[in-house]
Amino acid sequence: MDEKTLEDPLIEVRQLTKFYENGKTSIPVLRHVDLNIRQGEMVAVMGPSGSGKSTLLLILGLLLSPTGGTYQALGKDVLSLDPHAQALFRRSFVGFVFQACNLIEGSTVYENLELPLIYAGVGKKQRRERILELLERANMSHRIHHPAKLLSGGEQQRAAVVRALMNNPRVILADEPTGQLDRENGRIVMESFQKCAAQEGRAIVAVTHDPEVAAFCTRVCTLRDGTLLR
Repeated sequence: MDEKTLEDPLIEVRQLTKFYENGKTSIPVLRHVDLNIRQGEMVAVMGPSGSGKSTLLLILGLLLSPTGGTYQALGKDVLSLDPHAQALFRRSFVGFVFQACNLIEGSTVYENLELPLIYAGVGKKQRRERILELLERANMSHRIHHPAKLLSGGEQQRAAVVRALMNNPRVILADEPTGQLDRENGRIVMESFQKCAAQEGRAIVAVTHDPEVAAFCTRVCTLRDGTLLR
C-alpha cells in the first residue's frame, strides 16, 4: 500500500448534477456535488428522504448517468467509457450492498455467492476457495448450503456483504445496509465494514438515516435538496 495510493482519491466527482424531466419541467436531484472518496475511508451520506442520497450512490456505482459534471475513478474518466467498458469496470471496482439484500431466495448461500464469480470468469476451484474464505471470515461457514430464503434477516445481510466482496472491489456502496436489521445485527454488519476499510483498505460509502450507523464512519456528508453540505 504505497503513499501515493493512500493520498490519491479512489473516487473524485466534480460539479455532479442530475435532473429528471417531467414534461417541460426539469426536477433537480443533485446540484453541483463535489466529493472525494479515499482508500480506507468509511463515508456516511445522510439527509432526509428525497435529498438525492440514493441517486448519488447509483451514479457512483455507474448504474445511473449524471446530467452533468465529471466522475473519475482510479484517475480514469469513467463517464467517457462505453456501456460495456463501464460494466467491466463496475464489476471489478464496486461491490453493492442494498437494504433488501437481493439474494436469490430459491438458491443456496453458496450459489448466491458463486454467481458474480461465474460472471467474472473465475474457475470452479478458485470460486470455491474464495467463497469458503469469505464465509469463514463472516462466521457464516455453517450456512454455506443453506437456502437463502431460510436465513434470518441478519444472516441475509451478512451474506449480501460477503457477496459484495466476491470480486475484491476497491469500493463498497451500501444503501441503508442496516435498515431492516435489529441493533445487534446492524452492529455486526457495520463492524464487518470497518474491517474491510481498516484491514483491507477498501472505501465504504453508506447511505443511511441512522446516526448509529454514521458513528461507525470516519466521515459524514449531508445531502439536502441535492446539495452536499460540509
